[in-house]
Amino acid sequence: MIHSVKLPFYAKLACVLISLISFAYIFCIAKDVITPVLMAFLFAVLLLPVFTFFNTKLKFPRHLAAIICVLLFAAFIIGILVFISYEVTDMANDFETIKKNANAFISDLHRFIKENFNISIGEQKKYLDNVTKDSVKNGNATIGSALISITDLLVDCTIIPIYTFLFLIYKDHFILFLAKLINKENHAALKDILSQIKVSINNYIVGLLIEMTTVAVLTSLGLWIIGIKYFILLGLITGILNLIPYIGILIAGIITVLASLTGSGETSIILGILIVNVIVQLIDNNLLVPLIINSKVEINAFVSIMGIIVGGAAAGVSGMFLAIPLLAMLKIIFDRIESMEAWGYLMGNHVPRKFTWRVRRVKTES
Repeated sequence: MIHSVKLPFYAKLACVLISLISFAYIFCIAKDVITPVLMAFLFAVLLLPVFTFFNTKLKFPRHLAAIICVLLFAAFIIGILVFISYEVTDMANDFETIKKNANAFISDLHRFIKENFNISIGEQKKYLDNVTKDSVKNGNATIGSALISITDLLVDCTIIPIYTFLFLIYKDHFILFLAKLINKENHAALKDILSQIKVSINNYIVGLLIEMTTVAVLTSLGLWIIGIKYFILLGLITGILNLIPYIGILIAGIITVLASLTGSGETSIILGILIVNVIVQLIDNNLLVPLIINSKVEINAFVSIMGIIVGGAAAGVSGMFLAIPLLAMLKIIFDRIESMEAWGYLMGNHVPRKFTWRVRRVKTES
């Protein structure tokens, strides 16, 4: 365990808070640079066993082994994207059917609102026209933001594989750098921290892949039962978007509802889609996440939710995805630093026994 200088409680608390605020501020102002680096670090840790196999077992040079690892990972991602694009192209052939069923569904919705809320169809259309006009006014800004987001995505897709390659190549160099920062008597603790971080990140990402696959299979099965045409594609999209906390499943539900209009615009089909999504989410949140995700990173739900919210506010979807592994790394570090053990315990998922205060009574002379 790494020992530190003894300081009063208020001094230690001030140092911790100042450090957290400083790191958060640096991350916010430099998120466009830091986020791709952190993503590449996670991918490099995931690919490290494959890199070690090519480099150590098959005696490939380090550069060649790293290139093969990155190419295999890129091929896996591209294969998924090609399958999705192929299915989406097939779905686009049913655009006229989607448009027809969407209009029928909207008409039914107008009638339902008129019958139950006494709002005429004309008033509903007038309200929609006003909303549309407001949206058109902000259309240029929205298009500009979308173009910037697409440009940033393309840049990240180019630079993250490069960063991943460099992390694999300079792995030993970075470890030696960390070893030079601390005293030799603490090298054993550093080795333990790096080993645990590697295991935690690998377990987390593998757990995410298992969760994504399970959600995709369950969703596809449910959509197939209720008769949705593109059930495999929609299940896969739901599994992928489920990796984005909170908003991912909402986007997947909207896409599924729109895709269901290729067959029929009946309300029962849309209700069936909602029921399938709710059942899958109940299984995911109450079974998959506790067994697969939380057991891997040992972070309690309160800290996880707070981290996801803060990560989303700081760096959007990427920040939400990075929140859990970063918290897991912090917990591993805190657990091995004597003065930070309390913070590591706070982040943990341990259920304590009933705590009893131990008060020492002082005898007084009468």
